[in-house]
Amino acid sequence: MIPRVLIIAGSDSGGGAGIQADIKTVTMLGGHAMTAVTAITAQNTLGVSAVHPVPAETILAQIDAVVSDIGLDAVKIGMIGSAFAAGQVAERLAQLKAEKPDLPIVFDPVMVATSGAPLADDATIAAFGQLMDVATIATPNLPELSRLTSEEDPVAAALSLVSAHGCAVLIKGGHEEGDALADALIETDNMTSWQGQRIDTANTHGTGCTLASAIALFLAEGASLADAVARAREFVRVALREAPGLGQGSGPIGQSRVRLDVGAGPRLNQVTVTGTDYDKSVAFYRAIGLKQIVANPPDYARFETAGGATFSVQIDPEEKIVATTAVYFECDELDKQVDQLAREGIAFEHGPRNQPWMWREARLRDPDGNIIFLYKAGETRRFPPWRIEG
Repeated sequence: MIPRVLIIAGSDSGGGAGIQADIKTVTMLGGHAMTAVTAITAQNTLGVSAVHPVPAETILAQIDAVVSDIGLDAVKIGMIGSAFAAGQVAERLAQLKAEKPDLPIVFDPVMVATSGAPLADDATIAAFGQLMDVATIATPNLPELSRLTSEEDPVAAALSLVSAHGCAVLIKGGHEEGDALADALIETDNMTSWQGQRIDTANTHGTGCTLASAIALFLAEGASLADAVARAREFVRVALREAPGLGQGSGPIGQSRVRLDVGAGPRLNQVTVTGTDYDKSVAFYRAIGLKQIVANPPDYARFETAGGATFSVQIDPEEKIVATTAVYFECDELDKQVDQLAREGIAFEHGPRNQPWMWREARLRDPDGNIIFLYKAGETRRFPPWRIEG
């Protein structure tokens, strides 16, 4: 079933943040986005000019409407219009968690817009604790983290929230100075960190909303908390690089461009290789994780990859296969997948290796000798440090 994500957040008339960013993110990642609008804002890339909170009873009515009919697999909470609404939403989510204890809830404690405009008053921020009590993970940036606790050290602040509310906390380092950035996931008994280079762009409107929604989507699919955060970070980083450059201020990021199957120019989304045995080829490519979508034995098979690209095998029993081209399939959990395939009897010419071009890859061959790589590159596939422009 398609992952169903309920987004409880405010509307951004400029389309860069809020439920607009959330919907784009969930949709582009293959989920179904549902909304409970908490506030209507008049804003653009330069700032927020008006805010109209939605009454708490209307927020709850939206939640009940979608839950009673469509159901949900995860919840993302963003801007909350008032302290009373925060308490009411927390109470309703606690009821949902009682019915579905494993329901992932991601809370992005929105206080200030990217432009600097306040989006939550002191009373609302004080009520955020009730939402963290029901959340799986909270995703504050550094200024938000400092307002939620009395601790100056970010890790100490996160640990105090984990202890007080029982949710994990993702410390987002985007507000730090310098080119090197670090994010850290603090859990009750574990800490996971990620390092990266700052992406030089003024178009950062909606990054926090996008990250939290992506985490919710991946949790809805069953990913672990650390894996969900890692994948969401990659989505945001590529979307930052794909920002369309709209507006005169802090523009929106490019969620809609993080795909293989949309775009204005030529796209490589289909590759065909030659094989000699239909059954052996189909068994091999199914085994490595491709989804077969066309079966025309004994001549042709087509498969779909997770990113939307397709891969085909054209069968010619008389063809002498000369392997001159390599086909790469990217895997988020490369080492784990290679280990599992090896246990199932798939032979590799070499296991996962770090390469000078910043990919990690394992090499094998299909039954006809075509060269196949399983690899992990992330953003460096499209955005290596030596990428040329123009």
